[in-house]
Amino acid sequence: MASVKQVQVTFDCAEPERLARFWCEVLGYVLPSPPPEDQGWSACSDPTSVGPRLFFQRVPEGKVVKNRVHLDVRVGTGLVGEERLATLQAESARLVELGVVQVRVLFADEENESCIVMQDIEGNEFDLD
Repeated sequence: MASVKQVQVTFDCAEPERLARFWCEVLGYVLPSPPPEDQGWSACSDPTSVGPRLFFQRVPEGKVVKNRVHLDVRVGTGLVGEERLATLQAESARLVELGVVQVRVLFADEENESCIVMQDIEGNEFDLD
């Protein structure tokens, strides 16, 4: 049995290059060099080769329901309480300037720390965690 060496996360979208550039800004990822001409797809990758490659493919239909899979953007790892929430809120403010929509804040309870549910520029949900 072969072992998995890498994982790629694929997004169906309307504007692949725009969405790839957006996620580069969010995650500090880079576009391939040179970027491909408009071929109906685009991609970006972690320059440290630690995170998964993100692939964006154009599809004719728009998004109509909640994602079944989403990214957790881990900006609060190791933080708790008010320090964690302040870090998440600061990152949320930065991302809102890029066109992200903040959907809701899930405050800490007895089981989970706070996180913020967001939507990217095409309406795909992700969490600031």
